[in-house]
Amino acid sequence: MTSLQENLLPICLRSVRGFHIGGHTVCVEGVEPGVIHSVPNMPPRVSNPNGHYMVGQMYVQHFALAQPRHPLPLLLWHGGGMTGSTWEQTPDGRPGWHEYFMRSGFDTCVSDAVDRGRASWAPPLIRAEQPEHRTIEQAWSIFRFGPASGFSLDPAQQMGYTGQRFPLGCLDSLNRQFVARWTQSGNMTTEAYCALVKKMGRSVIVAHSEGARHAMTVATQAAEHVAAIVLIEPAGAPEPHSGALKAIAHIPHCVVWGDYFAQSELWSGYRTRCDLWFDALGAAGGSVTTLDMPARGVKGNSHLLMMDNNSDHIAGLITSWLDKTLTKRS
Repeated sequence: MTSLQENLLPICLRSVRGFHIGGHTVCVEGVEPGVIHSVPNMPPRVSNPNGHYMVGQMYVQHFALAQPRHPLPLLLWHGGGMTGSTWEQTPDGRPGWHEYFMRSGFDTCVSDAVDRGRASWAPPLIRAEQPEHRTIEQAWSIFRFGPASGFSLDPAQQMGYTGQRFPLGCLDSLNRQFVARWTQSGNMTTEAYCALVKKMGRSVIVAHSEGARHAMTVATQAAEHVAAIVLIEPAGAPEPHSGALKAIAHIPHCVVWGDYFAQSELWSGYRTRCDLWFDALGAAGGSVTTLDMPARGVKGNSHLLMMDNNSDHIAGLITSWLDKTLTKRS
């Protein structure tokens, strides 16, 4: 595969547009107004929280190429506790998958899901649930960087798994990306993603972790708008109902897995759940291509394959699969 860094020609864009989609209004009543000091050297003012709020919306940035090679847009959906910045640049400064797929000829949409990044989030007075803020220690374990005993804030003291491909020396660059997550906003997120694929028309979805799980659900609810799905280490899967699986049997699926599953009980459970989904999809007549990197002789990938030191190689495998799949179905 040719590295992006070997072929950095200008990217010619027709337009770059950002928009919000999805969401609904919620009314708050009966809350005592407060007094806040919002402007230095000015008197305090009354802040009345009663009224209507827009919640459940998602932010999307659409990059349209001047001469796209593919007629279908590619939608990039991030994982839990993160934003669309997942796709923009690797922690060690290499071009991210967003750039790779644009250079491969796709118009792209990079989104910040509900309650993340530029999508904004609902005020705490609207819901009782407290957000989860992922700690650096949690990320070390969940992203399968190394054993718990190998974690340290000092890069010189970190001991990752043998052969680890994530650039651990740049861990702080990743840690700066983390945002709060509300784990009970899944339905609003699915609704916003459904609104997005309906707006964009037939699209290719490339989704990571929690975003991949949402993509599975969105496909069952808006199957006519999904041309192909690439799932990067889905964090679990929906319940495999036969009716829903038949509705998406025509959609080609590709799932990508990294390494170190034997070292993670959490991810072994997620993957078992996904295997049930993919087995049921195959039984319903669907097509699932599995890119299991260790099974292909490529060891050392973490949960963040789009940031690992072989990210271009993996993006190339995905692009080759999309080229063959979309050409066959055009």
